[in-house]
Amino acid sequence: MNPGTAPIQATYSLTDHHGRKVTEKDFAGRHQLIFFGFTNCGMVCPRALTKLSGVLTGLGPLGERLQPLYITVDPERDTPEAMRTFLEEKHPAFLGLTGTPEECESARAAFKVFAQREANPDRPDDYAVPHSALTYVLDTNGRYVTHFLDITDAERILTRLRNILT
Repeated sequence: MNPGTAPIQATYSLTDHHGRKVTEKDFAGRHQLIFFGFTNCGMVCPRALTKLSGVLTGLGPLGERLQPLYITVDPERDTPEAMRTFLEEKHPAFLGLTGTPEECESARAAFKVFAQREANPDRPDDYAVPHSALTYVLDTNGRYVTHFLDITDAERILTRLRNILT
């Protein structure tokens, strides 16, 4: 889905990877950088998180004005503990958000994120979750500012974020 076709509501009520309930309002005063994905993703999510982690490093002290969030599209496997282990090990700047399937679906709908569980015919106990790969930026009041496509290079994201944050 193209987020430009209808307004992004940029709302969520989820549980962070420390077990605390949070909404977009809990980060008032900071911009939010949000990527939807899942910890069992084989390629798109790790690549995006690595790129975004590099962007955060490139921002230096300016990055302290930004709260990076990783919202799951796979709440069945991505418990707070699974999110915490995954992020603290590989992408410690990010706070993972998860919840019930209904809470996660509500967040996806608010951001116009596509995600759909698909069974693995070779392994019945396994599944994939193809999803849209966009990075969203919210302002200090939790309102949608812009988004970046997965193909947007790190330098362009870094430049745009510098402009937004200053």
